[in-house]
Amino acid sequence: MHHLKDSSDNTTPHLLIVDDDLDLCDVLARYLEAEDFRVSSAHTGSEGAKAGIEGSYELIVLDVMLPDKKGFDVLREIRQRARTPVLMLTAKGDEFDRVLGLELAPTII
Repeated sequence: MHHLKDSSDNTTPHLLIVDDDLDLCDVLARYLEAEDFRVSSAHTGSEGAKAGIEGSYELIVLDVMLPDKKGFDVLREIRQRARTPVLMLTAKGDEFDRVLGLELAPTII
């Protein structure tokens, strides 16, 4: 199990990245932190759902393809308890996934 990583400055907007690609999470976190965002990351769907529900974030960046759960399932769990805007990351480009994402949450960017 990977632990939730959180940069510790409380004065900047807080973002959550949920992705199993550790290198991508690191690159995104470094870039966003350089732009004055506070970044937490989770590396499984279970961790991401828990963090998305329990945490306070201005935005969640969520991978569609996670090893333990589909990103859409994680989004459904989060949507039951939180209305945080979500940006979906995907290598998949089919129309079904796009429509499903839009039906789940109109805040998907």
